[in-house]
Amino acid sequence: MTRSLLALVLSILLSFSGLFAQSVQQFANIGNFKLENGEAIKDCKIGYRTFGTLNRAKSNAMLFPTWFGGTSANLAGLIGPGNMADSTKYFVIAVDALGDGVSSSPSNSRLQPNEQFPKFDIRDMVNTQHEMLTRVLHINRLFCIIGGSMGGMQTFQWIVSYPGFMEKAIAWVGSPRLTSYDLLLWNTELQVINTDLKAHAPENGIMKAIADITELNIRTPEYYVVHMKPEDFYKDIGEYQKSFSKGFNVYDWRSQLEAMLAQNVAAPYHDDMEEAASRVKAKVFEIVNLQDHMVNPNPAIQFAKLIHARLLELNSDCGHLGPSCQSEKVDKAINNFLEIK
Repeated sequence: MTRSLLALVLSILLSFSGLFAQSVQQFANIGNFKLENGEAIKDCKIGYRTFGTLNRAKSNAMLFPTWFGGTSANLAGLIGPGNMADSTKYFVIAVDALGDGVSSSPSNSRLQPNEQFPKFDIRDMVNTQHEMLTRVLHINRLFCIIGGSMGGMQTFQWIVSYPGFMEKAIAWVGSPRLTSYDLLLWNTELQVINTDLKAHAPENGIMKAIADITELNIRTPEYYVVHMKPEDFYKDIGEYQKSFSKGFNVYDWRSQLEAMLAQNVAAPYHDDMEEAASRVKAKVFEIVNLQDHMVNPNPAIQFAKLIHARLLELNSDCGHLGPSCQSEKVDKAINNFLEIK
């Protein structure tokens, strides 16, 4: 092998090793963290992964919070050239929300395990991420924050709690406040979990029931009628239940469920959504699916009007997963928004 070819191979290997090094799991230790309710998470740790390069001016940082039950590893597939978070342009920080089993959670807390772990809300998730950014990564302003589902809820909270911290924000299938239907869904899951835990039911059995409730709402009835044959139902749902029960811890699931049930960006302002909206300074892009049965789109649509946000309305029978089913359209719209000066 010639020296020039060897140098080329080495440079390629180094570039790939740098990419993988940036995407490994990292942790920010932020000490005992006081929550909005006055309690504290002891020895609080926030997990994160970084992709891309932070420029010298620190003006290209993008924060990407996780969705309900998701981890920063799950976000990796949405990060990269041409994706909704392009790591060739931006320094993308995928952050694990409290309760996801990576950041401090009931399942991994040595000092406050399972039932002993304190309740937290979406504001607490955002506050811990602010601590991570400013104290550990020394980033005092973001170019953008982007998040979907519960990540979208965190995005809405970010733009209200820290209005001058980001230039742009993108929330997809998230909500600034839950509707009565959202409350019905999440309280049903919570009741199943609490009742079964009191009855000492096995955790994998509890999560199989939660899998059914989740699957029932994550897409529309029309989607299942078209895409799932009745004769395949028991096989398909059985496989889904099995993978779901293995992938999620019941105490972690409950902790994030309770956080979402308290979601209301206007809570500190006497439930005045106009007052909450008046704090927003960022340029905001919202993406909703009109057929979303898991996070009702109406509060996001109303909030978009209050803050004069750009709004993309999908109409897909994929329901809550509409942005995934129309990923090419969504990614293009997001990248166009990010390019606007």
